Amino acid sequence: MVSMRCAELTDAPLLTALWGDALRRVDQQDQLADIELVIKAASASPEQRIVVADYDGELAGAVFLRLTTLTAVNLEPVIEAVSPHVFPQYRRHGIGSSLMECAVAFADELGAAHVLTAAASGSRDANRFMARLGLGPFAVARLASATTLRAKVNAQRPGLSTHGGRHLTRVLAARRSMKRTQPLR
Repeated sequence: MVSMRCAELTDAPLLTALWGDALRRVDQQDQLADIELVIKAASASPEQRIVVADYDGELAGAVFLRLTTLTAVNLEPVIEAVSPHVFPQYRRHGIGSSLMECAVAFADELGAAHVLTAAASGSRDANRFMARLGLGPFAVARLASATTLRAKVNAQRPGLSTHGGRHLTRVLAARRSMKRTQPLR
């Protein structure tokens, strides 16, 4: 019933639909072009693979596999299973497990001792599925736009803001404290 194979360019439209929530926010044609580029790059690299699960001849799920390092500073080789997704109508048919089995096989093939993946923080089902497979938490990835982060970092810098910022609050608190400790005249 379930068969696994490498992705082909003809799979791009269905992969775009499957991975839609993980793709950059552009129109569907640009997303399709992105997926076509990803398929071509994975097909040309011995360190990348897109595995597609077919269920009764229909594309049911997929995962992008790549050899990388645990972190930028920890050079332990790992297989990263990027966006293991299964279409809702094919869930609970063993497809997710089959995709992760492919990740393990790819790790064995390339000599990596670990498999790393991520699930959306709000996806309870995906996180429970990964936990049942023995994948434990390793890190919490956090994301903010550069504009938001810049504003927050600047707002927290001491001494930069004198009107309505933390610096003014500290000055006023210090003055109140000094008034309480001064002797009455």
